[in-house]
Amino acid sequence: MKTLIRIALFGMMLAGCGPLSLYYQPGVSVTRQQNDTTRCEVQALEEVPVNTQIRQAPPVYYPGDRYCNRGQCWRGNSYWAPGPVYSVDANKTLRAKVLDLCMADKGYQPVSIPACSQSVKSQVPPGRTTTLPQLSSNSCFVRNDDRSYQIVTPQIASTGG
Repeated sequence: MKTLIRIALFGMMLAGCGPLSLYYQPGVSVTRQQNDTTRCEVQALEEVPVNTQIRQAPPVYYPGDRYCNRGQCWRGNSYWAPGPVYSVDANKTLRAKVLDLCMADKGYQPVSIPACSQSVKSQVPPGRTTTLPQLSSNSCFVRNDDRSYQIVTPQIASTGG
């Protein structure tokens, strides 16, 4: 049980390190973007409901241990183990496409913004993004303790000649 808790905590820590993926439209308030996303998620779920299917992977053959004695070799008891049972949502991909279409109809496009480096984070004053800014190739984000974020575009120092 302790191992599962450690794995879950580690996973949550890693989740804060990855890119920020969201539907984006410069100039839109974060609140409106979140509301539009929720509405489109609900619409996609209504149009393409969850279709859970239970499946089973193929069985696995275990040949048994190999034993050797005075040049004679043989295998111990071999056996077949049933494949694991798992579930899938057969409509997940289609629902994601419907969500993408809904958000595109509202003027959004999916983006993935990288996390800022530690050197950039140390220079950014505390804050949160309330209106989605124009993005550039060096835009990045800082995750706040309350799970909100701040999108910044650091100035790249130019080397004079």
